Amino acid sequence: MSRASVTEPEDVVWLRAGDALAASARREATALARRVGFTDRRIADVSLAVTEIATNLLRHAEDGAIVLRPSRTDGRVEVECLCLDTGPGMADVAGAVRDGHSSTGTLGIGLGAIERLADTFDLHSLPGRGTALLARFRAERPRPATADGWGSRPVAAGLTRPISGETVCGDTWAVRAVAPADGSEPGLLTVLMCDGLGHGPLAARVSDRARQIFRETAAEQPRDIVSQLHEGLRGSRGAALAVAEVDRRAGRVTLCGIGNISAFVVEHDRRSALLSHPGIVGVQMPTTRTYSADLTPGSALVMHSDGLHQRWSPTDLPGLLTRHPSVIAGQILNQAGLRRDDAGIVVVPAARR
Repeated sequence: MSRASVTEPEDVVWLRAGDALAASARREATALARRVGFTDRRIADVSLAVTEIATNLLRHAEDGAIVLRPSRTDGRVEVECLCLDTGPGMADVAGAVRDGHSSTGTLGIGLGAIERLADTFDLHSLPGRGTALLARFRAERPRPATADGWGSRPVAAGLTRPISGETVCGDTWAVRAVAPADGSEPGLLTVLMCDGLGHGPLAARVSDRARQIFRETAAEQPRDIVSQLHEGLRGSRGAALAVAEVDRRAGRVTLCGIGNISAFVVEHDRRSALLSHPGIVGVQMPTTRTYSADLTPGSALVMHSDGLHQRWSPTDLPGLLTRHPSVIAGQILNQAGLRRDDAGIVVVPAARR
């Protein structure tokens, strides 16, 4: 028998680069690891790794931020640290990760040691433009072995960032996955990307309600889910949103979108848009329509709000689609995110073949 699970954004802490970043990151990471039940020894590992990541950011990057959040994978809670910077990037990523490569002014443990402390480690760097680095930590060691070195392989990942000056984000995302009883990767996913109108707590309230409806609905088709969201958001300020069904085994995406939600099937050298129609879910919605596209091996579905500009191109992000979904989401937001708006993105890579 198959089982369904819903992945949603957890509490996200954004820490901008500044003199106190290392201390703030260490304090927040320690508190998060303790809150989700890590042992003192594992908390020390997280604290050491996150402090080194923050110190490297301050020492070498032009600007950037660290994102800390809990993440649930395979029934376990992990602590995730995502570091995004705006340059100068790394020309030799493999060399930077090798043991013994540590720059003056850091703790000196190097990226190789951070990789060993983490259960999942990945990074993507664009020389002259910036780096996205991911480290995820489980409460228990050792990590499971995988061919790519990732401790777990999520089928999707998302990220939200509030507009400058706000602490809560009006954008949200969720993924409902149907996993076979044999433990293999989920073959059917339903994905929500939602942008509550405006910013701050009122917009976040709309998005939270949309996510609740998405989580509880028995509807399966994107059009039916969007219709239920429209009814459930009546009386609110409304939202732009899109719902996609991803059949990873058939390699097919079907999407129904209303408002300024961008959706693309992205390959290494091109992207194909899936259309959304003008309207405001919960306020005024046209007749819904769906659009479909192939999701071929090596490609990914990327959905984001208008807090990211649409000018980004996969040809400007070489190698990104081979990276961990959290790195893909983080690097696209890093390169295309707008500070004057809430930003949200969700990524679903094609199934491996």
